[in-house]
Amino acid sequence: MPETPLVLAFDTSAAHCAAALLLGDQVLQSAVEPMAKGQAERLLVLCSELMAKANIEVSDLSAIGVGIGPGNFTGIRISVSAARGLALGLGVPAVGVSAFDALRLGTQGPCACAVDARRDMVYLQGYENPNLSDPGQYPASELPAFDGPLIGAGGHPPVHPVAEAIARLAATRFLTETMRPAPLYLRPADAAPSRDPAPVILS
Repeated sequence: MPETPLVLAFDTSAAHCAAALLLGDQVLQSAVEPMAKGQAERLLVLCSELMAKANIEVSDLSAIGVGIGPGNFTGIRISVSAARGLALGLGVPAVGVSAFDALRLGTQGPCACAVDARRDMVYLQGYENPNLSDPGQYPASELPAFDGPLIGAGGHPPVHPVAEAIARLAATRFLTETMRPAPLYLRPADAAPSRDPAPVILS
């Protein structure tokens, strides 16, 4: 493992497959591929491609960073499961980073960060805004008042691409991280009850 931290980070919490390799403060490789489905098949292949381009072996990694959402339920599970598996196999820490923290990186002072929750809703978390210190879900047209800019859905673009932001935050946290990454869900899964009749149990 190099003395300068080498972090592989990835995110599939939205309609994309994103990954980045960070050595110290230098982004070695980064990619974002838009896709509505297929992240499970593409994620580790994309990571392998980036490491090959950078001439990096998995044994060189210091930590894994992963986006934990909120966002697409299936996508979040894909990334979090991959991060846990890689971290366990390599014996390195895995650091979960929320979409809000990734959006805020590079912005100073009060702000709010928004993630598209579909159906004209957004997930919102404020920074240096005490009334929005906890993330929540709000109608996109009726956001609560907050100080500073809005970053993300309906607002300003973030300073860093998502996987690069996750990598940078993971690099600052992995030495003290003690918790395994866990999905950040802010609403129940969009799963409707089955319309099929219940099975009959024969005695």
